[in-house]
Amino acid sequence: MRVLVIPEDFRKDQYILQPLVTAMMAAIGRPRARIVVCRDPLLGGIGEALKAERIGEIIDRYKGMVDLFLLCVDRDGDEHRRQRLDELERTAQALLPESRLFLAEHAWQEIEVWLLAGHDLLDGWSWASIRA
Repeated sequence: MRVLVIPEDFRKDQYILQPLVTAMMAAIGRPRARIVVCRDPLLGGIGEALKAERIGEIIDRYKGMVDLFLLCVDRDGDEHRRQRLDELERTAQALLPESRLFLAEHAWQEIEVWLLAGHDLLDGWSWASIRA
């Protein structure tokens, strides 16, 4: 399985997403999945990452080489982000053959918080306070 992780800006997010998605794939029984973080094009922010045209460019470039496209963005406190991602999933999936999949997910606040999921929390810390 070949997975292309599409961050809103790979320059820092790649260091969180690459090992996280690798571990996730292993946990679902795909330990040999090839995980690649999309570096070309550099989206450079949420505005570009949520544009169907930009996602279409990525799909056109990589659709012959990738089984799963995984867009990962920050929620940034936007209550409607999931709705926008659902729309983008439908648009992107229409560009792909049935054997390929496009999924979009948002970190509740920031992708950096996902990094904490692999660690034991310190005494007195709670997920509720971290998410807040």
